[in-house]
Amino acid sequence: MINLPDVQSTRPDVAITLNRVGVTDVKKLVEIARKGKRPIVLISTFDIFVDLPSNIKGANLSRNFEAMNEVLEDAITSPAYIIEDLCGEIAKRLLDRHEYATKSEVRMRSEYVLKKKTKITKHQCQEVVNIFASAQLERGKKTKKTIGAEVIGMTACPCAQEMMRDLAIDELKKIGVEDEKIEKFVTTVPMATHNQRGRGIISIEVPEEYYLSLDDIIAIIEGSVSSPIYEFLKRADEQDLVYTAHKNPKFVEDCVREMAKKVVEKFDYLPDETIVTIKQINEESIHRHNAFAERVATLADLRREINNNFNGKMILTCD
Repeated sequence: MINLPDVQSTRPDVAITLNRVGVTDVKKLVEIARKGKRPIVLISTFDIFVDLPSNIKGANLSRNFEAMNEVLEDAITSPAYIIEDLCGEIAKRLLDRHEYATKSEVRMRSEYVLKKKTKITKHQCQEVVNIFASAQLERGKKTKKTIGAEVIGMTACPCAQEMMRDLAIDELKKIGVEDEKIEKFVTTVPMATHNQRGRGIISIEVPEEYYLSLDDIIAIIEGSVSSPIYEFLKRADEQDLVYTAHKNPKFVEDCVREMAKKVVEKFDYLPDETIVTIKQINEESIHRHNAFAERVATLADLRREINNNFNGKMILTCD
C-alpha cells in the first residue's frame, strides 16, 4: 500500500487561525420525514465549515462530505427529521471527524413547494418558498440552530392611496354627489395606489430542545403583507386579490411590525432569550430603489414593546 503524503496536516507558512474553512454550494437531495404527513423532498444547497488552528495547513474537506452523506442517508430511514436538526447533526459529526477543530457550522438553503388554492375559484397552484436553516456548534456547548423562510407577497402604499382618496372626494363633489354618498363610496371601494412585490423574511434562533413549524413561519409572513400572491389567477381571483390588497395598505415598516406581533403571539412558548430577525424588502413600482425595514431582537424585547407600547396602528407618513 502506498503511503500518500498528508500535506494538510503540515505546518503553514503563515501560522494564523482561520474562523471558517470548508465547502460552499454543495447540492444534495434531501428527504425530510414528517409525522402523519407525506415526506418532503428538497433539492438543498449546503455550506459546511469548521475552524482551523494556526498549526495546521489545511482542513481535510473530504470529511465534510462524509459527515453530510452519513446524516442524509440516516435521515431517509429515520422516523422524522426537521431541517435545523439535520444541520445540527451534521455539525456534530463534523467535530467528530475534525479533531483539531473547536467549532463547526452548517447552512442549508432549499426551495419548498407549497400547494395552494386560490381564494375564489379554488384552483390549485404551486408556490415556491425559500427556506433555510443553520447550526453552529462549539465543543462543550449546546448547538445554536436557526430556521427561517422568505416569502413573496404584495403590498399597497397607504400614502399614495390617501392622496387618491382626497382626489376622488374632490371630483365627486364637483359633479354634485352628496357628502353622505361620497363617504360611503370611498370607504367601500378602495382607492388606487402603487403596489410593490415584497419579500418578507423571518429567521428565528431555535433553542436546542424546542421545535418550530416552517409552515407557521410562512403563514406569518403571508399574513403580514397587504395580500399573498398566487402563480395562477382566474379573473375572479384577480379581482379579489387586488381588492383585498387595496383594502389593506401597508408600508414596509408595517409589514415588519405585523410579523413581529404575530411571532410573539404564535411562539409564546419560546424562551425570552430567543433571537428573532425580521426583514421586509419591497420592490417599488414607481421608484428605482427598494424599500427596506428590519428588526433584530430577543423575544423578551419584542414582548415588552408589543405588550406595553405597540398597538399595531402606528401612524406613518411619507414625502
